[in-house]
Amino acid sequence: MKIKKNYLLLLAGIVWLAAGFNILRIGIISYKSYVTLINLALSAAVFFLFWFMVFGKLVRRHTDRIVRYEEEMQFILKFFDRKSFCIMAFMMTCGIGLRTSGLCPDIFIAVFYSGRGTALVLAGLAFTGNYSTQAVRNR
Repeated sequence: MKIKKNYLLLLAGIVWLAAGFNILRIGIISYKSYVTLINLALSAAVFFLFWFMVFGKLVRRHTDRIVRYEEEMQFILKFFDRKSFCIMAFMMTCGIGLRTSGLCPDIFIAVFYSGRGTALVLAGLAFTGNYSTQAVRNR
């Protein structure tokens, strides 16, 4: 199944938004008893770490790769490369494992998931914005 290459950016945005909202929702639900300035600052630190070290770079790299495709029609799963699918699978497996194992206290889930979820939501918004920018350029 093939789609126009610019729609790969939109698809990436939808995937990251869905993942981000789900993780952020889990973090917010866990936060109810732990809202303090220090925890909010820690969540912000997690956000900045993930955005600047992982997801911001990922958005730029994949946007550049997708825009450079020469053929207009691309396989629907080419919105990510193999490495990114592996990273996503690893993050999902570790996240589900941490929550279900009970190894991490709720305060960790609250702080970490809120920060990481927010970074994922921003990645989804960035991909969606890149899609919009490319759509305007191609008119």
